[in-house]
Amino acid sequence: MGTRAVLTGSDIERTLRRIAHEIVEAVPDTDSLVLLGIPTRGAVLASRLATLIEDITGEAIRQGVLDVTMYRDDLQRGGHRTPAPTSLPDGGIDDRVCVLVDDVLFSGRTVRAALDALTNLGRPRAVKLAVLIDRGHRELPIRADHVGKNLPSAVNERITVKLQETDGSEEVQVVA
Repeated sequence: MGTRAVLTGSDIERTLRRIAHEIVEAVPDTDSLVLLGIPTRGAVLASRLATLIEDITGEAIRQGVLDVTMYRDDLQRGGHRTPAPTSLPDGGIDDRVCVLVDDVLFSGRTVRAALDALTNLGRPRAVKLAVLIDRGHRELPIRADHVGKNLPSAVNERITVKLQETDGSEEVQVVA
């Protein structure tokens, strides 16, 4: 089984800084902005993006965690992680611009589940999507607004994102 690194720790840092600037350009009224990370690594990335956006704007950024496990359309297939608690920032998501943050965009099914979860939690003004990696192979008509790296891959390959907070190292790998 072949493994190749496609992003190093410094690449990830630089990519997140660019995405943070893109988000500030797209949502200049950061008071209306909410970053919602999809566990596990999306929550870590959302936290990092919030810090970067705070550095850019000087304003605190609302953030939360949106667990989508129970909203997935493939629950009966098994193999999912234990649900994590969803946490919304004070003031909720109503009439806010919510940016969903995840590590890898693949089929689009996780994002569809996130949209269903949001529907149960409130009514955002707009929903955007930021991902570190877009690997293609969409099964649903979903695209990211902010992409760190487009990484075309074979369906049988796996994209592994390692972050210091969850894995003890920083790297994005393609595993054949």
